[in-house]
Amino acid sequence: MNIRETWHAIASVALKEFLHVWRDKRILALILILPPFFTLLFGYAFEATELTGVHATIIDRDRTEHTAKLAEMLAKKKTFAWKKTKDTGADPDLLRLGVSAAIVIPKDWTSTLEAGTPAPLKLFLDGTDATSAEELEGRLREMLGDFQGQENVQELTVKPLLEELPSEIFDALKTMKPEGRDKVKVEFQKLVKPWQPDTRILYNPKLRFIDYVTPGIIGLILQLLTVTLMACTIAREREAGTLAQLIVTPLRRVEIVIGKVLPYLGISLFLIGITIGVAYFHFGVHFRQPIMLGIICLLFLLCSLGSGLLISAFCHTQTQAIQFAVFYLLPVFPLSGAFAPIERLPDTVRLVSDIFPLTHFCEAFRMANLRNADISFFAGDLLFLAIGAIVTCGGAAWILSRTDA
Repeated sequence: MNIRETWHAIASVALKEFLHVWRDKRILALILILPPFFTLLFGYAFEATELTGVHATIIDRDRTEHTAKLAEMLAKKKTFAWKKTKDTGADPDLLRLGVSAAIVIPKDWTSTLEAGTPAPLKLFLDGTDATSAEELEGRLREMLGDFQGQENVQELTVKPLLEELPSEIFDALKTMKPEGRDKVKVEFQKLVKPWQPDTRILYNPKLRFIDYVTPGIIGLILQLLTVTLMACTIAREREAGTLAQLIVTPLRRVEIVIGKVLPYLGISLFLIGITIGVAYFHFGVHFRQPIMLGIICLLFLLCSLGSGLLISAFCHTQTQAIQFAVFYLLPVFPLSGAFAPIERLPDTVRLVSDIFPLTHFCEAFRMANLRNADISFFAGDLLFLAIGAIVTCGGAAWILSRTDA
């Protein structure tokens, strides 16, 4: 066979594959529609990296003119979205207040400020996500520095340094030109120590990132395996011609669906045990409320298996099923909050992330494990996973019921 014949044979096979894709309207729609859609979605989601709109509260226990000005200045910053809360006199409970940060201005703070030695503000941070907690603390220090740099506050903070100077220095200053005195004033201001808040990290005091991402790791591994494996089950039977034989048996469609799900459910539970074991023994991740965590994992597994089964029932070939599974999982990884808080995403993108089971799994898992919250705080996430499992498995059974033998 010469080179010309070889290229002709290759071109014939390539044309055949191209026509196969062109005639498969489902695959063609995925190729033409989803790439530009995902580009716009991901680009919009990660266009802004600055942390903004974090729910926070200010508890002013001094209530003076200075504290009012401080609160007013903080409220103008886009980093925090301030909400009013009632002061109970105790340390703020961030979980029940629905905030990620709380600033407490202690009583008599203004008197310590006027004395030139302001008492540190108390800062309570949700340390569930270590990177966000550190960034929020840094932003607050910047805000305090801006407030400390105001002229009327500068005079109070420089006051202790001036009191320690000998009288000869003041005599020398009187003989200096205004430009020289301004330079001396600037140098004194540089000697003033910046205010440091008294920070307390809640829920993840050691700021261990592994504790935050563990549910994301578990969820991604399970969803990647369950969706892709389940997506091929019915499609494989349809391609092999055995689906028609299953349908004509006395088995009901629901029984077929349950029978398809059970083996992979057992495998997935085994994988959860391995993943949790590695996280606990190797990385030192502690797991609270094991029964509740088991319920969360079970509901998530059923929802993920149902999603894969629904894809499989909808597709005619294994190729279609795998491609649909890949395009389904592609936006899940960056938008589900597995490795970064979804609070960083724009509100419109967060509406998309809320449709993913992994988003609700991570939220419920962290609520139960890191924050040690009771079920009332993540009941909505459990309900979503339960409804998702029923809808996806029921949808697969309904599609099978309309499949001809």
